[in-house]
Amino acid sequence: MPKMTFILHDGTAREVDAPIGLSVLEIAHRNDIDIEGACEGSMACSTCHVVVDSDWYEKLEEASEDEEDMLDLAFGLTPTSRLGCQIVIADKLDGLTVALPKETRNLLFD
Repeated sequence: MPKMTFILHDGTAREVDAPIGLSVLEIAHRNDIDIEGACEGSMACSTCHVVVDSDWYEKLEEASEDEEDMLDLAFGLTPTSRLGCQIVIADKLDGLTVALPKETRNLLFD
C-alpha cells in the first residue's frame, strides 16, 4: 500500500496509507487530518489547499486552469500549492509529502 505524509499545522509529520485512486482530500478525511474540503471535492472552494513538498511537485499531473483559479483564492499560496481534491494517488506518488497551510478561507460560508 502506498504511503503519504501530512505535515500538520504544528509541524509534526503524520504518515498514513494512501490507497491508489483516492485524492489527498479523501485520504485526509479517512485519517482525521484537519483539511476541510467544504465543497466535497467539486473544486468550488480552496479549503483543501495543501503545499506539496518541492521534491514531489514535479511528479504531479499539471494543475488545470480551473484549479489554478481556485488556488488564487487560497491563503498562504506558494509555488507548490495545490488543491488536495485534485491530487489523485498513483504508484509514482508513493511517499508524497504535503503540508497543511496555516489558515484557509471558506468562501462558501463567509
